[in-house]
Amino acid sequence: LISAFSLLFLAPLIAKITLLFGPAEYFALAVFGLSVIAGVSNDSIFKGLIAACLGLFMTTIGVDSISGTARFLFGQKKAGIDLIIALIGMFAISEILTKSKYDPKTDHKIYDPKALTKDKITKEEYRRCRKPIGIGSLVGVIIGATPGTGGGLAAFIAYNQVKQASKHPETFGKGEIEGVAVAESANNGACGATMIPMLTLGVPGDGATAILMGAFMLHGMVPGPSLFAEQGNVLYAIMLGLLVVNVFMYIVGTGLTRFYAHITRISYEILAPIVLTFCIAGSYSTNNRIYDIYIILIFGIVSYFLRRMGFQLVPILLGIVLGPLAEKNFRRAMVISEGSFSIFFTRPISCAFILIAIVSVAIFGI
Repeated sequence: LISAFSLLFLAPLIAKITLLFGPAEYFALAVFGLSVIAGVSNDSIFKGLIAACLGLFMTTIGVDSISGTARFLFGQKKAGIDLIIALIGMFAISEILTKSKYDPKTDHKIYDPKALTKDKITKEEYRRCRKPIGIGSLVGVIIGATPGTGGGLAAFIAYNQVKQASKHPETFGKGEIEGVAVAESANNGACGATMIPMLTLGVPGDGATAILMGAFMLHGMVPGPSLFAEQGNVLYAIMLGLLVVNVFMYIVGTGLTRFYAHITRISYEILAPIVLTFCIAGSYSTNNRIYDIYIILIFGIVSYFLRRMGFQLVPILLGIVLGPLAEKNFRRAMVISEGSFSIFFTRPISCAFILIAIVSVAIFGI
């Protein structure tokens, strides 16, 4: 709701702020996002850095977006690793492998749907979540309004900030309700905000808004400053629709939760092949190539062994998400400054992001 209201009332103002972002600022933002690794690496920042480097390396596979040079393709014409493919392999396939030692007698827990609907969030939990929700929503709006970022980065950054400020950071990553609240509110806060640069500047905020932008243009609506004057009634209808859809999401979520709980009645030896089948079908349908099926299996096996060795998968994901943003804008900034690194420290916004990243790593790295 905060994201939708921000889009409705603050779009022009936030768009002016995002106009101040150039290649140096985007690179600094990516560095700041990568500094979250310090907060999500548990007790070993060294393992977190190794995992992040793996993620960054994955983003170099494919065609270089700046020069068009093929890198690490090994004879493949259309190689490269999509974020969705990496996610399926890292989290879905590795989870299936992790639970391969599943014992139906001891591990299979069936949840009572009636008990789930009766289990309510207490007033004390609501009180604890107010601050994380506020921080997450604010970070989500700011990051979402920055072109080329999206809800994933917003969730990681907001989660890290709340974890740093928490009096009990050791509970984060183990079902801490404040962590759930801040990550979800940041992700949701970015949903409406990603439309701000798309509608006002004609620059998509993330992949979803890029598709939406194409749909707009298909109907003769060219996103940009003149769109509000030409199609204002349609735009405000979309903005109000974002408010209405949140209400329906709440109704559907609360009304159908007890039905979703019935999935726990399915034994894991039946559920695992079904999930694996959907993973393979989903990975193939992304680009219609067998290559992606091999990738999810490789990612799944490697991620399984990394988890066995105590590595976190989130730093790998951060590297994959932020690698292209960091590389493209670093090289663009170098071209603008004629090879001088001073561009990152003489521009106030980029300098501020880098300083915050250094402080964040210093606090968690020690």
